[in-house]
Amino acid sequence: MAAFREHVSVSGLLGLGYGLGTSLLLGFTPVQGALAGWLTAVAGMLPDLDSNKGRPVRELFGILAAVAPLLIVGRVLAWTGMRNDTETVMILLVVMYLGIRYGLAWLVSTFSVHRGMFHSIPAMLIAAEITYLGYPSELTTVKLLMAGGVAVGFFSHLLLDEMYSVQLNGVRVRFKKSWGTAIKLVGERMGPNVITYAILLTLTYAMLSDAGLIRPKTPDPTAPLPQADAGQDMGVLR
Repeated sequence: MAAFREHVSVSGLLGLGYGLGTSLLLGFTPVQGALAGWLTAVAGMLPDLDSNKGRPVRELFGILAAVAPLLIVGRVLAWTGMRNDTETVMILLVVMYLGIRYGLAWLVSTFSVHRGMFHSIPAMLIAAEITYLGYPSELTTVKLLMAGGVAVGFFSHLLLDEMYSVQLNGVRVRFKKSWGTAIKLVGERMGPNVITYAILLTLTYAMLSDAGLIRPKTPDPTAPLPQADAGQDMGVLR
């Protein structure tokens, strides 16, 4: 398993490349590219939220608690119908910070295990979809840019862990016990698998609806009402 410092270094370099590449080659603004690159670098550390190592985990939750409220506060105001004034926004930011920094950290440390479903492809998709849904932009391309950066950074962590689970001894290849525990679709426990996929399906539906790919069917008020069959009407009169 790769060390925390190695994950930070790899995701940082990926973030630099992602930010420069998207702004120079895909036409995004330098500010958008810089933010996407920063999200890529941070996402490379997200799978270690379930780790029991003290300081790195505290730093991760500190970063997440500081950044996530800034990205989703607008969405929360819209979803809840709260007033968009300075006092409400400030209180909401404080509440979300404390909820993530301490409440979410407690939940993760209590109910998760290291190398569980946090280290998986579904978890990577969940992180990307949360970014897409929470990012405060009306442009689908920009939201996909940010979500893609999170997915790239997250996957780099999984890939690096798998690479470190393989040892080369001359011409012999030896697999550690941790091999196959990072890049996976399901874990060993049924409960976390069900919860993870339930969250993934819900977020996927919300993301596709937000992108306009899924639209709920609504009845057309101008459509004529269905007419009863004449034979049926005569049968009723009899």
